[in-house]
Amino acid sequence: MTDPIKLLVVDDVVQNLTAIEALLARPNLVILRAASGAEALELLLVNDVALALIDVQMPYMDGFELAELIRGSERTRAIPLIFLTAATREPSYSFRGYEAGAVDFLFKPLDPKALVSKVNVFVELYQQRRQLSAQLAELQHALHLNDLFIAVLGHDLRTPLSVVMNGAMLLPLMSDQPKVVATATRICSSARRMTQMVDQLLDLARLRSGSMQLRTGNHNYGEICAALADEFQGADKPAHIVMCSVGDVYGIVDPGIFSQVLSNLISNALTHGAPGQPVGLSLDGSARDTIAVSVSSGGAIPAQFLPRIFEPFQQGSESRKAGTGLGLGLYTVSMFVRAHGGQVAVLSNEPEGTVFTVTMPRHPALNQGGTRA
Repeated sequence: MTDPIKLLVVDDVVQNLTAIEALLARPNLVILRAASGAEALELLLVNDVALALIDVQMPYMDGFELAELIRGSERTRAIPLIFLTAATREPSYSFRGYEAGAVDFLFKPLDPKALVSKVNVFVELYQQRRQLSAQLAELQHALHLNDLFIAVLGHDLRTPLSVVMNGAMLLPLMSDQPKVVATATRICSSARRMTQMVDQLLDLARLRSGSMQLRTGNHNYGEICAALADEFQGADKPAHIVMCSVGDVYGIVDPGIFSQVLSNLISNALTHGAPGQPVGLSLDGSARDTIAVSVSSGGAIPAQFLPRIFEPFQQGSESRKAGTGLGLGLYTVSMFVRAHGGQVAVLSNEPEGTVFTVTMPRHPALNQGGTRA
C-alpha cells in the first residue's frame, strides 16, 4: 500500500490553501488544491481522495452547494467532508451543513492541532478501507482459482472414471469366476459413487461461479418423483419408497435439476435413515402458488447438526470416515431450490423421524437467460 493518499482542500483564498497545505504536509500525503467549487469537481473526476476540506463561504458556488454535488455522484458519495467556516456557530447553520453531508465543522481561525488530529483519523480510516479492499480482491481471486480448479478436476476425472466403469462391466463377460464377478461389482459400485462425487464438485463450481442455467418448462412434479423413485427401487439394493400425491402438481421447473434435488434427499434418507423403515415421498399441490415435496425417513438428526445442515461439508464424522460422500449433497439441494426461488427446511426428532420439505413456486420468476432473476 505505497500509493500516496490524497486530500482535497477547497478555499477561494490562496493564503488559506497554502497554510493548510503546509500544516498537513507529510510523506505519502498529497494535497490537492482547489480555489473554487468547479475546480474541486474537476479534481474529483480524476482523483480518489480520502477527505475533502471545504470552505463554506465561496463565490459562485458555496461549500454547501459543492457538498450536495459531491453527494449526488456515485463515485464521490462516500468521501468524508469537513466544512471550514468563519461564520457564526448558529445551530441552523450547522444543521444545513450536516444535511449537506458534512461529517464535521471546523471554525476559523483553525486550531492546528484539532485539524491535524481530525485529518489523521480519516487518513487512517481510508488506509484501512483500502487495505480491506485489496484483501477482498485477493480473496476473490483465490476463490475464483479454487472454483476453476474444482471444475477442471471434475471434468478431467470423468474420462478415467468411464474407462474404469466400462472395464468393470466387461469383467463378468470375460470370466464366470465368482470372485471376479464380485470384484467387478464392487468396482462398478465404487466408480458410480465417485461419479456422484465428481458431479457434486461440478455442481458446486457452477453454483459458486453463477453459471448454472435452468432449463425450465411446465412439468408434472409427480412424474419426476415417480421416475426417480423407480430408479432407486430398481437399483442393485432396491429401496422401499412410499409415494403419495394430492392436488395439482404441475409447475414451472427444471426437471433435471429438480431430479438431482430429489436424488440427494432420497440418498440421504436411505443412508442415514432408520434401517428397515421405508422412505416417504409426498407431494402437496393444494396451495395456489406453491408445490411442496417432502422426503421422510425414520431416525433423527442430532440437534447440534440441524442449524448448519445446509452448509457445505457438514457431513457427520462417521460418513466422512466411511467415504460415502463429500458433504455437499444438502448444500447443492439448498442452492438448486433457491435458484428456482424455493425454500427447503428440515424437521427432525426421535419419535417422528426426519422430514425434508422443499417448497417450490408454481411459477418462478426467471430472467431470459434461464437463471433466477
